[in-house]
Amino acid sequence: KRDLIPFDDTLQQYSQFYGCFQLTKIDLVGGTHKTVSSLHMESWSTEMIAEINRINQVLPDTQARNKTDEIRRWMYAMDSVIDKMDRYKA
Repeated sequence: KRDLIPFDDTLQQYSQFYGCFQLTKIDLVGGTHKTVSSLHMESWSTEMIAEINRINQVLPDTQARNKTDEIRRWMYAMDSVIDKMDRYKA
């Protein structure tokens, strides 16, 4: 899987959101919410929605220097969620 947030060799860290004090919410674009709402079992939908919303509950309390790392962890978790959605849709 590709890494959507590239490593900064100069700073030797992932730093794209370093210092973004006001970054408190991520909005997903595209068909993700539509796909989740179309899942037939409510438990699948509930699990997917919980993971999608988790980042917006964590970010407000995350220190600005740690936001990039938190978003990266969430993105890797979302990869797993997307894999599950693909299996559920099949």
